[in-house]
Amino acid sequence: MEETNREAVATAVQRVAGMLQRSDQLDKVEQYRRREARKKASVEARLKAAIQSQLDGVQTGLRQLHKALCDVKDIQNSLADVSKDWRQSINTIESLKDVKDAVVQHSQLASAVENLKNIFSVPEIVRETHDLIEQGELLQAHRKLMDLECSRDDLMYEQYRMDSKNVHDMNLIRSYFGQVQGLSEELSKQLWMVLQRAMVTVRRDPTMLVSVVRIIEREEKIDRKMLDRKKQTGFIPPGRPKCWKNRMNEVLESTVSARIESTQSETRESDKMWLVRLLEITRKYVLDDLTVVKNLMVQCFPPHYNTFQVFLDLYLKSVSARVQELAAEDLEANEIVSLLTWVLNTYKSVEMMAHPDLQPECDVKQLEPLLPEHVVDDLLGKYLKTFTSNITGWLRKALETDKKDWQKETEPEADQDGYYQTTLPAIVFQMFEQNLQVAAQINETFKEQVLRVCLKQMNSFLVRYREEAISYKEEHLKDRQHPQCYVQYMIAIINNCQTFKESINSLKRKYSQSAEATQNDATIDKLLNEVAREGCQFLLDEVFLDLEHHLNDLLTRKWLTGSHAVDTICVTVEDYFNDFAKIKKPNNQEMTSEAHRRVVVEYLKAIMQKRISFKNADERKDGADRMIKEADQFKFLFRKLSAVRFIALRSFLKSGEDTDRLCDSIAAIAEVFKLTDPALLYLEVSTLVSKYPDIREEHIVALLAVRGDASREMRQMIIETLNQNKPSSSTVSQPIFRDITVPSNTMTAMTSMAVPKLLK
Repeated sequence: MEETNREAVATAVQRVAGMLQRSDQLDKVEQYRRREARKKASVEARLKAAIQSQLDGVQTGLRQLHKALCDVKDIQNSLADVSKDWRQSINTIESLKDVKDAVVQHSQLASAVENLKNIFSVPEIVRETHDLIEQGELLQAHRKLMDLECSRDDLMYEQYRMDSKNVHDMNLIRSYFGQVQGLSEELSKQLWMVLQRAMVTVRRDPTMLVSVVRIIEREEKIDRKMLDRKKQTGFIPPGRPKCWKNRMNEVLESTVSARIESTQSETRESDKMWLVRLLEITRKYVLDDLTVVKNLMVQCFPPHYNTFQVFLDLYLKSVSARVQELAAEDLEANEIVSLLTWVLNTYKSVEMMAHPDLQPECDVKQLEPLLPEHVVDDLLGKYLKTFTSNITGWLRKALETDKKDWQKETEPEADQDGYYQTTLPAIVFQMFEQNLQVAAQINETFKEQVLRVCLKQMNSFLVRYREEAISYKEEHLKDRQHPQCYVQYMIAIINNCQTFKESINSLKRKYSQSAEATQNDATIDKLLNEVAREGCQFLLDEVFLDLEHHLNDLLTRKWLTGSHAVDTICVTVEDYFNDFAKIKKPNNQEMTSEAHRRVVVEYLKAIMQKRISFKNADERKDGADRMIKEADQFKFLFRKLSAVRFIALRSFLKSGEDTDRLCDSIAAIAEVFKLTDPALLYLEVSTLVSKYPDIREEHIVALLAVRGDASREMRQMIIETLNQNKPSSSTVSQPIFRDITVPSNTMTAMTSMAVPKLLK
């Protein structure tokens, strides 16, 4: 307390010091004093009011506690009086046992009197009820049935209360009302019959369906009442509980199940489209029936029945069971696709469960799938296995058909651009397209799987295609007169490769979400390139088989004296290339380049084979002039052929450059032969080697041998000098001499030379 007083004094001193900091404030001391006095009085008044309020609350609480104590004492006294009275009344209750028995007997007699009319008229009521049931007056029949059952149940209950062990009297009552149970069963049969035909009844006579539902509701109410009485007394009338509502649900379920099972009217043996028809009928039944339920039947049932959802669950359960049965059968590939398309797509589409007529009651997002995921996976796996087997057979059959066409004596068909082709690519990719369209109806993942299977089978097919093309060529070589249109069909085989490429790329763009190239794609592309390249090679082999005799005349004495071998070669090549114009790009361009190269190489081989050795300068001049002229003929021919095939100016100019370079190699060798001064021979040979770095030592030796005037020392000097100054051939873009070999007999003739190592 002292500490508090000191703090209060210190605070007051500080406050007074704050008020009296200036001299002019001393005049206001009295004013400050009165203000502080008022504040003090106000605080003291509030403090007194708070304390008084607390005291009033405590006083009120004490009064209530005192009153509660008095009430507890009164209750204790009352309980004591009740206990005393109860002990005194025990003897009185025992003396009233006779009265109690009289009351029970009176109750039984009253019940008997109440049901006396029904008891005597039971046979008549039974007949009336039976007639009403047959007439279809189900509500009235049920009313009379309830009266009979009520009379029987009341009598049996009173007998049970009086003497539950008296089986004889209970059986007597049950026997007297024995026909009542039969009426109940007869009525129930009529109810179930109406429910089985509910879809028809609700359209023709909805009141009948309403009556059935009302009867079932009455029976459910009576069942609940009897079960409650059983809990209290242990008595339950015979035939209770009837559980007609549960039985109604069973009837509806069996009716829906039978409705779905009745959709199959055809079998695979009688109709290949049996499954498609079955699924379409099922779709129509489900949609029509649920529409009837939503628009009509819901009005015939109480709201708490949740009628639409009940029927929806029943139909989906039956449909699911049916499609699972179908999935377990030995389905063919097209049937698997039809089933999966219906289950995965049609089921939740606007054609069925998402139909506007079923909205908004039917939420497709909440629907369970008709088939478990593992069953769907099994069906997809089975389809892929069957599809793989089928596509292998289809491709083999298509190839066999195409092979038969290769033997025809008529040319193959041409496309709109005039290029030869067969029907094989169209047949193959029509098969692929049809199956991919079907797979796309199921889902994107399955579509990708089918595409991969198609490409994988295409890979194997191209291997067989290549083998058959080789076999076709080999059979032709045994008798070049057959097949008559060998060249045209080989052109068609080459063009098919390009068509295959375009079709594969089209399929991938249309049916694949992935733009990345796979290993399978690279393999297919490689195989197609190989088939096309080998086909072009086979055609060129055919050309050069016809040219073989004329090529053998080159650089011979006959040639020097005026042979027309090159004229014939040019005419033959041009004639063949009139057919080769039917080859698609880029194969026709590559073939022209390869033909040009092979002609030049064959010409150079003729030079290297030393078929002639010039005897004097005049022969060398005549031979060189003829070589230059023939090089110009080749140049003109292949420029002409290239001009037909190269559309772009840049490509044409480039082809002209390549043509010039190849043919210039013949002219360059002619310049070596044409040189009159042997002393300058080294310079000319050096020029030749600088233009064509891939030329080798044996080529130089053969050229000098054909020239015929190079001495042994000159040959040795030229070879040694060129060995020292040989340019690198690693950067040659189009080697010419690399594949030209010098026959061993030519080299044997030069063995007397002291030749150093080969030119590098």
